[in-house]
Amino acid sequence: MKQGTNLASIPENQYSDYRYDVIFKAYKWDPQVGDHNTVSKHVVLMDQETAEQLAAWSEQLSEETMSKEEALIHNLSIVKKLGLPGKIFKALKNLSGYNRNDHVRLMRFDFHPTTTGWAISEVNSDVPGGLAEASILPSIAAKYFEEYQPGVNILDSLTKAFQEKTEKDSTIAFVHATSYSDDRQVMQCLSDHFNKNEFRTVFAGPDHMKWSDKKPVSILNDLQGKIDGIVRFFPLEWLTNLPRSYNWKGYFDCEVPSCNHPAAILTQSKRLPLIWDQMGVDIPMWKTLLPETREPKKVTRQDKDWIFKPALGRVGEGISIHGVVPEKELIKIEKAAHKEPVNWVAQRKFDSRPLTTEEGDTCHLCIGVFTVDGKFAGFYGRISQYPRIDSNAEDIPVLVAKRG
Repeated sequence: MKQGTNLASIPENQYSDYRYDVIFKAYKWDPQVGDHNTVSKHVVLMDQETAEQLAAWSEQLSEETMSKEEALIHNLSIVKKLGLPGKIFKALKNLSGYNRNDHVRLMRFDFHPTTTGWAISEVNSDVPGGLAEASILPSIAAKYFEEYQPGVNILDSLTKAFQEKTEKDSTIAFVHATSYSDDRQVMQCLSDHFNKNEFRTVFAGPDHMKWSDKKPVSILNDLQGKIDGIVRFFPLEWLTNLPRSYNWKGYFDCEVPSCNHPAAILTQSKRLPLIWDQMGVDIPMWKTLLPETREPKKVTRQDKDWIFKPALGRVGEGISIHGVVPEKELIKIEKAAHKEPVNWVAQRKFDSRPLTTEEGDTCHLCIGVFTVDGKFAGFYGRISQYPRIDSNAEDIPVLVAKRG
């Protein structure tokens, strides 16, 4: 499998201007984690063949993922093994009327160049991030590299999907954790794009909705009224922490187009491969690209060929990699995985193939490949000084070679 990706540098004397553009034009309001800059000085330059291959794989993975969700909705007995919160599991019975064609399905598959070819580490199935970084960031970087161009714009793909499923001048609610600026910047980015395409938008917390005949109604003081569609950027498992009076179960049988519908939680769990063979679904691409997965207790703590991952982990949190993660953190993760195995999974470690910058430094790359309703919808790049791609990773634009 060819891996036609290289790194190039933003001209040093122009990086400061580039970073300001990223902050103010690409909604990167939080360009640092602590004192660590997360706006990369580099870009990913990808050839056409690689871009087309990743896009094709992502579309097949997306179809297989949606097929798995549909199979699980009708076989909830095996869902207990996924490590979902008990309240979420009980609410899944409300999914019986789910039809994927009524909703907008957004996913991001995380691809890694390895010493043996491309591999995927997971799908961000529930509330994938990186939307501005996959759309606006490449447009800003492209002016420095004339022979390369941005790929598909994820914002356009999402807007078009809602246009196909709602009426003109519809009101879309952007549901998120309203106290977090990094969540608000994602919602602001999407809202501005939707507004340009003749939608009305509402910023809301998950508790700002009531439900009438399975349809959401905004109860915000100055924005009361019916909602025609929902973009949820609030992880589903977080809903269980809300008071019962908030009636969060209304999201499960909601009859307006939702992105993403709660059905997505079925494939968010990293424990899903443990029940693949019980679903009766053909998933050849998943089985080709995802490393072998096992129950945590079937892997010893001393086995350095395996990593532990939390079942519902996000942003690379809680992943153990021998030789990469500090020993103290490593021991903590491994103890937790063996004490509460239903909340964890063991995955065979792949050997990340480091890329070399023009300055001679090495780093590790993750390419998030988006799909919307099963169609390729853009690339999201992150690089890290070590093989774990976590909150310290830098956002890096992905540019694709122009056709000759």
